Amino acid sequence: EVQIVESGGGLVQTGGSLRLSCAASGFTFERYAIGWFRQVSGKGSEGVSCISGIGDITYYADSVKGRFTISSDNAKNTVYLQMNSLKPEDTAVYYCNSDPPQFRWGQGTQVTVSS
Repeated sequence: EVQIVESGGGLVQTGGSLRLSCAASGFTFERYAIGWFRQVSGKGSEGVSCISGIGDITYYADSVKGRFTISSDNAKNTVYLQMNSLKPEDTAVYYCNSDPPQFRWGQGTQVTVSS
């Protein structure tokens, strides 16, 4: 059974940092690109960042480029999202999944950036 668990969210002030973790099980991690997505209540989801299965290719949305860094540890089946210089507009629930999404979504982790 596939299980995805996101963690690391919280409340930070503008300019602060957080490191999100995505721990996955039930599938061969390195066979899939893994992405971070975020959703603001009442709005659609946005693809934030993505990393290839072997970690050699990364993608960032323009809105986070230069501030966020995605990385992976395939031995731990875990993908990380280091978020620096956070802005209020980064406030959202962050989820991870394969990219494109193929698995049941986890519960996500709330990131709130205060102004």
